[in-house]
Amino acid sequence: MKGIQECFEREVRPIRVLQFGEGNFLRAFADWMIDILNEKKLFDGAVAIVKPIPMGDLNRFKKQDHFYTVCLRGNVDGKKTVENRVVTSVQESVDCYADYAAYAAYAKLPTLRFVISNTTEAGIVYDPKDQFSFEPPHSYPGKLTKLLFERAEHFDYAKDKGLVILPVELIDDNGIALKKCVKQLSKDWNLGEKFDQWLEEACVFTSTLVDRIVTGYPREEAAQLCEQFGYQDDLIVTAEPFGLWVIESEKDISKELPLDKAGLPVIFTDNQKPYKQRKVRILNGAHTSFVLAAYLCGHDIVGQAMNDPLFLSFIRNTLHQEVIPTLDLDQNDLESFATAVEHRFNNPFVKHLLLSISLNSVSKWRARCMPSLEEYYARKGEMPLRLAFSLAALISFYQGNRMEDGALMGERNGEAYRILDDADVLSFFLENSQKSAEELTHLFLSNEGFFGKDLTCYNGLEAYVTEALSDIRANGMRVAMEKRFQ
Repeated sequence: MKGIQECFEREVRPIRVLQFGEGNFLRAFADWMIDILNEKKLFDGAVAIVKPIPMGDLNRFKKQDHFYTVCLRGNVDGKKTVENRVVTSVQESVDCYADYAAYAAYAKLPTLRFVISNTTEAGIVYDPKDQFSFEPPHSYPGKLTKLLFERAEHFDYAKDKGLVILPVELIDDNGIALKKCVKQLSKDWNLGEKFDQWLEEACVFTSTLVDRIVTGYPREEAAQLCEQFGYQDDLIVTAEPFGLWVIESEKDISKELPLDKAGLPVIFTDNQKPYKQRKVRILNGAHTSFVLAAYLCGHDIVGQAMNDPLFLSFIRNTLHQEVIPTLDLDQNDLESFATAVEHRFNNPFVKHLLLSISLNSVSKWRARCMPSLEEYYARKGEMPLRLAFSLAALISFYQGNRMEDGALMGERNGEAYRILDDADVLSFFLENSQKSAEELTHLFLSNEGFFGKDLTCYNGLEAYVTEALSDIRANGMRVAMEKRFQ
């Protein structure tokens, strides 16, 4: 069978987008949209992917000349729908660690205008130990700051050579947070007032919200799909048809990147907070609140959990009783959105691996579930039991006693699984997992580095999580859940 690169051709376009992250989400979302935009002749630009971390390689991308298939499958207007698209918008890729010179050259590229990133919630962080002299700097903000400075210097601070920054990391006000990191690094590195002024006047830091369930490479179906396609594709990305990209900025960039004009689900606005809050707390919060417990109960994909009455009830009650009451948007809209989320989780085509969703669960819980827990306490003066239980499930999932290839190894029914998170998180659990439920819970909940505050301040939370964790250890996850929520 021929490879996908032998079956398709692309129109060579100028590199206008630099993308930090080669993961499934950006390829099935932003790159997919840019491909449609090019097709409709509303944008003449290609994407260059930057691998932003030392691990992994780009061999599959280069072998396929960066062609890949996006397969959107799901329920549209009550009908099962499949839409396949070969994406040609990604034209180049670079490993900024293995070939720093090639990466740094993008700073001097006249056609470059946009930077898109998805480095997970843990990616947009200020690292005071980062250095300008590093090639590349360790953090994503460090990489971006150095790139912007070298661009400003090369083009003599021309205002038309500034960049539009489009982070899609799932943290509140991601653009504001990223800009704050860049400005702090500029100060640390003494890059000067001229650079700071250029940042303000020539660059646009947008805050964005994204929504699409992307299930990634369909390992079990890949051979069958390639037979249907008529070519070999080792980079297939499967996702749901639903999508939403809300882009907030002070300056209107919709004419430069007219995604909405192409009929794509994109909203340009000066206030994305209502969309953000609804999506993060309901959709993402639902994921984070149940996936770890579901995995420890023996489920491997979201759909299996949705067909388990225990988890279907848990999800519904978490959303309708503990999350929606903390939101001030129209209640009917919120209820409808929650129902839509349930239907999306039940997409028969989606086999969303729970272990994939488990990546960086500590920072995800902080961003997605903690605001609902805090607001529930503020409004009702009592503990949201299911959100509290999700903390016990998180602690239980993260218990491991050895590291292997950068992952902490947990165990489910005698089989090992990989726990992936920041080094600080993995080190914490490696050091403390064997301690008593009482001691481990206290150390975890009081860790301000993880949560930005000491969660033991919430009345009854520490005792409840400790009791639940003890029950999980003694009797298993399912028994502990049935005792509390059945």
